[in-house]
Order: sequence, then structure tokens, then C-alpha cells
Amino acid sequence: MTAFGLLALDNRSVKKWKISLLKAKLVAVIVQLRHGFAMDEVSDPAGFLGERIRGLRKRRGLTLAQLAESAGLSIGYISQLERNLASPSIPALVNIAKGLGVTVQWFFAGEALVPDDERGYVIRRGNRLSLRYAGGIVDELLTPKLSLQVEMIYSRMPAGTQSEQSYTHEGDEVGFVLQGQLEFWIGARHFLLQAGDTCSYSSREPHRYRNPGPEEAVVLWAISPPSF
Repeated sequence: MTAFGLLALDNRSVKKWKISLLKAKLVAVIVQLRHGFAMDEVSDPAGFLGERIRGLRKRRGLTLAQLAESAGLSIGYISQLERNLASPSIPALVNIAKGLGVTVQWFFAGEALVPDDERGYVIRRGNRLSLRYAGGIVDELLTPKLSLQVEMIYSRMPAGTQSEQSYTHEGDEVGFVLQGQLEFWIGARHFLLQAGDTCSYSSREPHRYRNPGPEEAVVLWAISPPSF
């Protein structure tokens, strides 16, 4: 092959690579527009959540398309989650959990080892199982057993973050604001909570929340029976 032919081949390869890169960027933009986050800001470096979603989906014998349909989400979005290229919104993970027949609590994960004599009774601060959502919201599980009749979650919400869509699940819920502010919608009701305030409601009512303050909001949630 002549030098000219090699150069033409290299140019075609570069062109194909650029087209592939452009397609990947386009997919990321579409997912961002549909679900309200930037892909490079919310990836899950630990990889726990994507593996758990994919593993449970396969054990249930579901295709990506079937899970997407039952959860009311796009195939591309769930694919991004399974490959740990994104973190879900809270309502999205609630819908995925429902589609897989579990609660959100099933997806909490961590790397720390728990001493045998404390397993099921004690959770040390450094041993909390956690979940990271879009925007940087982090939930930490405070209850050691899935079989308990109450579930407690320690939530940290960076300034300006929110659950944009309302969602529902079974049970009753109490929220205690430990730090910052929490703007809360329960059905048609709207509240602004400060540190030291609490709210309680049926989780069957559509609810969502936002941190409107300049600092991180920290909220302690109690849910009974465990359904989140």
C-alpha cells in the first residue's frame, strides 16, 4: 500500500473514532436532559449500585427493556446506571426497586468489615452502608437488620440539591432536620423546616424535598415498616 493509501486509512480511522465519540457525548446529553444531571458529575466510583442493579435484574430474568418499562425509565438511563456511569435520582431508584421486587434498602452497600459479635446489633460510624444519588445526596443506613420493623437513614444533602419528582412507597415516615434547612412538599402541602424541626406523614402520599439553604442539610429519617 502506498503512503497516500496509509494516510487515507488513518484519516478514515480518525473519522470513525470522532463519530463514535460524538455519539457517546450525544447519549450523555440525552440522558442528562431526560433525567436532570450531568454524567461526569455523578458517577459511582465504587461500582456497588450498578453491580447490584444488574445482578438482581439478571436473577429476575428481566431484560433492560423490561425493567425500563416497569420502572417508567429509558433503557439508556438504566444502562448508564448498571455501568456505573451515573447515579440515580431518588424517585428513579424507588421505581427501579419496585420493578425488581425489593426496597431501596436492598441497594445500600459498603466495604467495611463488621465484627461477628456486632453483626445485626451495632453499626459503627465507619461501617455504615450508603447510597449516593444524583447531585451528591448521600443516604447512610443506620439500622443493621432488614427484618426490623423500623428503618433509620442519615441523609446529607449539599446546598441546592433536591428530589425533583415526587415519589411514594409504603409505610409511615418521620424526618428530623439536624442541620441546615429542608423545603418539603407532601401532596399539595409545602413546608420549610429548620434545624430542630420534624415532619411526619404517610409515605403513600407523594413527597419530595429540596435543600434551599447555603449549607449542607442533614436529616435523620425513620420509616416503619421498612419500605424505602
